[in-house]
Amino acid sequence: MRLQTTASKAVPALLCLIACSSPALASSPRGPDEAAASIIEWFTNLQQDIQDNRAETPQAIPQAESGGPSIALDQLVDAATIERTLRRLLEDKGPLRLTVTNGRAWMGDFGLGTGDTLRGNLLVLRGTAEIFGRLEGNVVALDGDIVVHRGGSVSGDALALSGRVRDADRAIEGEVRALSSAAEPAAGSSGGITVFRRGAGLLGVFLILSATGVGLVTFARPTLETVSDTVRHSLGRAFVTGLVAQMLVIPTFGMLIVGLALTVVGVLLIPFAVAAYVLLFLAAVVLGILAMSHAMGETYTRRRMALGVLVSPNSYRYVGLGLIALLGLWAVWALFGWVPVAGTLVLGGASVVTWVLGTIGFGASLLSRAGIRPEFAGRLVPPEALTDEYLWATPQMGVPAVKRPTPPPAPPQ
Repeated sequence: MRLQTTASKAVPALLCLIACSSPALASSPRGPDEAAASIIEWFTNLQQDIQDNRAETPQAIPQAESGGPSIALDQLVDAATIERTLRRLLEDKGPLRLTVTNGRAWMGDFGLGTGDTLRGNLLVLRGTAEIFGRLEGNVVALDGDIVVHRGGSVSGDALALSGRVRDADRAIEGEVRALSSAAEPAAGSSGGITVFRRGAGLLGVFLILSATGVGLVTFARPTLETVSDTVRHSLGRAFVTGLVAQMLVIPTFGMLIVGLALTVVGVLLIPFAVAAYVLLFLAAVVLGILAMSHAMGETYTRRRMALGVLVSPNSYRYVGLGLIALLGLWAVWALFGWVPVAGTLVLGGASVVTWVLGTIGFGASLLSRAGIRPEFAGRLVPPEALTDEYLWATPQMGVPAVKRPTPPPAPPQ
């Protein structure tokens, strides 16, 4: 059934979303732009699958009768002609019959198993060609990817029309090409669509963080302010703590799992421990980002107030201003990320700044024990401050300190 097929495709997509949102994305060779493009591409393909009236069940395309449509894939030089021919055949109503000279055609996903050998050319329509074995010929995929896994090989050329070619071990002996569809919009229009998608995604992130910040200010304002004050008063210490904590996240997680696996009861608790660990990590990261935003917004607001500007000082304003400043660089990337050189530079700058600020906020969350421990927030008053001598000899609110007047000497008796 179509519904079952669509639901089955949702599982890898959810895993992809989780992987893209994890901290490991920062160390991945694929940048955030490519990861976001992969997610958008999956949703686009899913929409096309839902709207398509043809059966999605992978099946071999029968050979055409004498005089029927045929296509030769021995030479893949004229890729545009091959694509036009295939799309014209797909637009025709009725059962599809196609003869591939010295090869075979397949509708939907195709997989060549490990140790298997397929002699001849391969055409895959509206599906992904996954090669684990040996293909002796050319391979063409329309509206799908060509994936050659480790241990697989292709003796000929590989052509992906409206798809990508992924070769794990560079086992494709011939030419490798991945072309966009001729029916796609022009470069200017495509750039406009990219800007719109990135802007919409950035707006969504801003709204989610803003809603979370409003909830924290409303229901846990002392906690947020404690972490924010830790950022402002222990900036360097918070950065070092966050940096060390990032390096220890995975080893600590591994030690936790190994420790639980040593006992029978611990094995049963592993799923709950994994969920709790991930939730605590995400909570610390989000709290740190919002506290960092609060600190930036408070610093900016107080400086404007010192200049005589009438501003309403409140935590809602602090969080909003900080988030606007934090996402400002990403807004520049959303607008100009399509520019070849400038887009890469802006993306790198935004990523580095976000990582630094996130590291400081994460470290402040750990130093303050999620706002419970105020030792690093600059709020501790020494015991001497409770005496009159300390208050008299200490500058207060910019007023210089003076000597405490000494009482006159007692008259002689």
